[in-house]
Amino acid sequence: MNLLILGATGRTGRELVRVALSRGHHVTAYVRSPEKLGAERASLRVERGDALDTDRLSAALAGQDAVVSALGLPAKLALRPSTFMAEAAAATVAAMKRAGVNRLALVSAAVLFPGKGLFYAFFRWFLRHHARDLSAMETVVRATALDWTIARPPRLVASADERIRIASGTLPDRSYSLSFRALAGFLIDCAESDRHAGEIVGVAR
Repeated sequence: MNLLILGATGRTGRELVRVALSRGHHVTAYVRSPEKLGAERASLRVERGDALDTDRLSAALAGQDAVVSALGLPAKLALRPSTFMAEAAAATVAAMKRAGVNRLALVSAAVLFPGKGLFYAFFRWFLRHHARDLSAMETVVRATALDWTIARPPRLVASADERIRIASGTLPDRSYSLSFRALAGFLIDCAESDRHAGEIVGVAR
């Protein structure tokens, strides 16, 4: 398959690149700063561009079979008001429609699932700005006719652990973390098929 990855320089994005290449896919990394890919660039088609630039993104999507997005904000920016995730989703959707690409798998966050208890309430308040932006992002994606899958993981950690539990429309019980690698594997699984098309999926270790 020909896969275009957004957010390829981030921790989930790098794992997406690794998993996709290991499965024999042709990978295009659409990134603002190609130099951050380091040695990985040798195995990739790299397209420099801004995630909000619909024209450049649609050009990069020519010939692609699916888009996998691991776009996100740095932690300190996620604590401030932002519309980046929603704007990036709108640009991605518009570019995909223009290029005729229909499959999209992307990362959101488990904080959008309803939860009870003081700890959850505090966590949701702490991330309220990012949660609002992610909710708007999901609204943009869900309003389309694309074959989309939205993955909502809890805290992501660096680990070689590839174990994952999956629940449609909710977070699996006793879910506290998930490895970047396991999340990447799930997203590539979705891009390879119609698995979980049109679903919001809770994913956790």
